Amino acid sequence: GWGPWALERLEDGQFIGFVGLHAIGTHLPFAPAIEIAWRLAAAAWGKGYATEAARRALDFGFRSLGLQEIVSFTAVVNHRSVAVMQRLGMRFDGRFEHPRLPSGHPLSEHVLYRLGNDTSVGS
Repeated sequence: GWGPWALERLEDGQFIGFVGLHAIGTHLPFAPAIEIAWRLAAAAWGKGYATEAARRALDFGFRSLGLQEIVSFTAVVNHRSVAVMQRLGMRFDGRFEHPRLPSGHPLSEHVLYRLGNDTSVGS
């Protein structure tokens, strides 16, 4: 199957978070879609782990699962995740208010990025 995969650092086997593919719920305005997502421990930020693991997950989604498109989204203020999306070659496709957060919440405004199967994953 597929879903979120555990990430561990090669040097010491330390668990540092997860990355993987996820079928998003119908509550989001761009559903149905398959999302690539990551959550890493703060100590693992800025080391390239999210980008490296996401590239492998995207490759799996496109080559093994035959997906035509994968999306990713995050709060506007999450500049680190936006940077990962851009490094992956994903294209900006607008902003939206996350329906599960109250209007005016600091994390309610989100950005949406997309990557098609015909696009090479950024290096």
